Amino acid sequence: MSVISPSEVTSLLSPVNAFLHCETPRSWINEAQKEENLRVILTDHLICELKAAQSAMYLLRRYVADEETSKVLLGWLKPYEDFTYRHEGDWQSLNTKHLSKSVFNVEGLDPFKKDMLDKMVMLIKEELHHFYQVLEIMHELGFEYKSVTSSRYANGLLRHVRTYEPEKLVDKLVCGAYIEARSCERFAKLAPHVSEDLGKFYVSLLRSEARHFEDYLTLASQISKTDISERINHFGSVEKSLIESDDNELRFHSGAPDFT
Repeated sequence: MSVISPSEVTSLLSPVNAFLHCETPRSWINEAQKEENLRVILTDHLICELKAAQSAMYLLRRYVADEETSKVLLGWLKPYEDFTYRHEGDWQSLNTKHLSKSVFNVEGLDPFKKDMLDKMVMLIKEELHHFYQVLEIMHELGFEYKSVTSSRYANGLLRHVRTYEPEKLVDKLVCGAYIEARSCERFAKLAPHVSEDLGKFYVSLLRSEARHFEDYLTLASQISKTDISERINHFGSVEKSLIESDDNELRFHSGAPDFT
């Protein structure tokens, strides 16, 4: 796990904080740092890493891969999904799987699809590496993996996605940017309030997570026929509402805790 200096943390977080429309509520930090809530936070973080990889995989299957490659991708991701959703398989065996761009037929791809391929393959590799790292941490802490229900967060964003192309793709990419940026912000917010080792792990994730949100925005700008500022602001307002409004459950992307 690489060490990141305080100055680099500040540099990485600056564009993230400028992009997001609000900070994580203090009430969320107060709940998330409690020892009795650590298993839920780590479990939901784990599932979020897989969902981030699934979202990137969907983009590759929908916009880049041919039918045969799409089947290969589904098969490659299946062991992760089997473990997470169906409680099948050995988690330690997941560390042996590696995605390669060689499974894709890149001949004839336009520059946008080639850029999406490069960015999403790298993102998938990193998210699933983080997935495995969280599993290792849970194992070290003696936390048996048990599913938790999803938060309202991602669906709350995605229900605002337009239904026609290329606007649908633009919106999905902007949503991906907000999800990645919020993850990055929460890693930094939570790091000082947990154990030293877990805090170092969260800080170590900032490099890739900070780049992920920018990768999504770059792709959205490339494919959009118009300036995307209005959509960024729209989803920023939606995201702000989801983060600041009361939430009756605690998850990695949940809102202000209100369990009454």
